[in-house]
Amino acid sequence: MPVVTLFTKVYNDFQLTLVDRLLRSTLKGLNVNIKVIGVNSHKWVQASIDGEDEKVASHFLADEIGLCPESLENIKKFSDIRGRIINIDKNSSKLCLDVGFSQPKTFNVFIPLQHLQAQLVDGRKVELKEIFELYGFHDNLPLGIKVSYVDVEHKRIEALLSEEQLNRFEEWIESLLDRLIVLGASVEETETAVKMARFERDVIDIEPLGLFEQAIVCKLGTDAKGLIPKIGRNLRNAVFVVFNPKRVLEFLDYSSAFIF
Repeated sequence: MPVVTLFTKVYNDFQLTLVDRLLRSTLKGLNVNIKVIGVNSHKWVQASIDGEDEKVASHFLADEIGLCPESLENIKKFSDIRGRIINIDKNSSKLCLDVGFSQPKTFNVFIPLQHLQAQLVDGRKVELKEIFELYGFHDNLPLGIKVSYVDVEHKRIEALLSEEQLNRFEEWIESLLDRLIVLGASVEETETAVKMARFERDVIDIEPLGLFEQAIVCKLGTDAKGLIPKIGRNLRNAVFVVFNPKRVLEFLDYSSAFIF
């Protein structure tokens, strides 16, 4: 019975039940039995798939949710994959990401500071902690990356941010809209929290970044940080991070090109 590792981490046991329900509902039309069997040592969700349509189901899950590569043999230079920020060290010279490698042992992918400087701050020699604060980087935030270097012998992989990820950041900045990033809650939980806080008029949309990671898109003029106290009452186990495009523009000194 094949076991797949989903590109999804859970923050509590109840979320495992939610993932199980989602998978069964999503694959309802296929001749396949699917069951969440738990998480591995790095909290990636694992599920067993069995049935006539198991290959179709696996491909569908890879497209809709994403599957972890698990083994280095499944990665090539210039591959586009996704990772999650892990073990943030603001004094480090590299960003560490967990992409789900587990065979024969776990290891991570690194984005060197100079790559982030080139891609996110016009090559300026700023510290990693400034980039974290500007772009709302936090543990468990999903990011799209492109593999730039592979050393099989020493199990070392380096990467850049992918074009898709850079385009997302560019769209966020050009929108001039604050985003409140919620780590640890489903889209339904986030929607409920917004309604209970009576912030519907302050919120345009909720963008899923993962099954349990969302970006609340604020209306123009709404300060994302100001939403945290009331929304946080209903999402007590979630982590909140603010993405403020005006702050990025001011840091890069591009604010004069935009009308606020």
